Amino acid sequence: MSERVLVNQLKSLPAGAVEVSGWVETVRDQKKVQFVVLRDETGAVQLVNPATRPSEDATDQDAAALALTETIGGLATGTFLTVRGELKHDERVKLGGVEIKVGELVIAAAANPETPIAADSSPDKRMDYRFIDLRQRRNNLIFRVQTTLEHAMRTYWVERDYIEVHSPKLMASPSESNAELFEVPYFEDKTAYLAQSPQFFKQMAQVAGFGKIFEIAPAFRADPSFTSRHATEFTSIDAEISWIDSHEDVARMQEELLQTAFQAVADKHGAEIQDLFGVEVQVPSLPFPRIPLAEAREIVAARGYDIPRTDGDLDPEGERQIAAHVAETYGHQLVFITDYHPEIRAFYHMRDEKTGLTKSYDLLFNGVEITTGAQREHRVDVLVEQAKEKGLDPEHLDFYLDFFRFGAPPHGGFGMGLARVLMLLLGESSIREVTYLFRGPTRLAP
Repeated sequence: MSERVLVNQLKSLPAGAVEVSGWVETVRDQKKVQFVVLRDETGAVQLVNPATRPSEDATDQDAAALALTETIGGLATGTFLTVRGELKHDERVKLGGVEIKVGELVIAAAANPETPIAADSSPDKRMDYRFIDLRQRRNNLIFRVQTTLEHAMRTYWVERDYIEVHSPKLMASPSESNAELFEVPYFEDKTAYLAQSPQFFKQMAQVAGFGKIFEIAPAFRADPSFTSRHATEFTSIDAEISWIDSHEDVARMQEELLQTAFQAVADKHGAEIQDLFGVEVQVPSLPFPRIPLAEAREIVAARGYDIPRTDGDLDPEGERQIAAHVAETYGHQLVFITDYHPEIRAFYHMRDEKTGLTKSYDLLFNGVEITTGAQREHRVDVLVEQAKEKGLDPEHLDFYLDFFRFGAPPHGGFGMGLARVLMLLLGESSIREVTYLFRGPTRLAP
């Protein structure tokens, strides 16, 4: 395969013969000249063709030029093609200061003349034709940002000697409880479950002596929610570390991780994000603010909002209110909410012996929860009792409890939703916009 010239390379090339491939974004077919905007994954370039129109004196016609004019005039938006022609540098050309005078067009695949979606199409309609919707420059940028974000996090971990794991997504028993689980028929009339998170397997790695691990992989929740921040399948970013003193060790690692990742995004994409999303990527300072849950509820109440939940947790509006307080008080977009009551935390969260509260936190980013982190309980007798308190049958958790019967280090970790981070980083209104192919209660295609 010959090395293809990309649009973003054209400005650095000398004038002369060039070949570029991409898809048609717009066609302006004027009387004397034709303009085509051709886009590839790196940018857009203007193609120019002096139009040759049919005349009564056919003997004076240039058949090849006439055919080229007719071909360009019939191009539909979305047609994929290769153009060969003459590259010219002209600062008057608004689109990158270069243009290509067309010599030859080779159509790889013509598009239907009527595009099924437009800029004002509904989100559901655009999701039906996501493969076309993703051709937009801003949507392309979303996934470049995602790539940079993930790469920066992986680099942070790998440089600190973490091990990357790939835990199974089919489980023989529920991961935490019987709620929000997808059941899958398995062999010999067995039932498997799609993993809600790699939680148990992350902890198994600590017992296995791995020390520090991470995973970026799918997770599944059979949750019939139709909110802007829920999905039935999502990408979970997880990490777990051994020999910690408290959940503070986990929080410190995560804030360093996010500072590193946000800095990478700002350095590589900051200007383009500002241009296409109108958002300035703010690299957070360390440490992130910490506010105990009880204090957070007092702050929210003082701001005039009465949290309707009866379990003592924050609701979405409460999260927005505490985020507003943090922005006003600390000038920060992120805040750790700490010290949750055991009733609203998982059975495996360790409890503080003095306060009885869990050694755990939620991390809010611009008023939306993106993470739950905690120190885990590693003493099997305590785990059994805490599971019973939650109404869980220890026998159903036997494979998990077995991990801790043969020795285990103090450990903890977090799980973070990738799409939520992207949504908030780019100022988008829904995770559907920043998910490659969204899955929800009513969406299984494309």
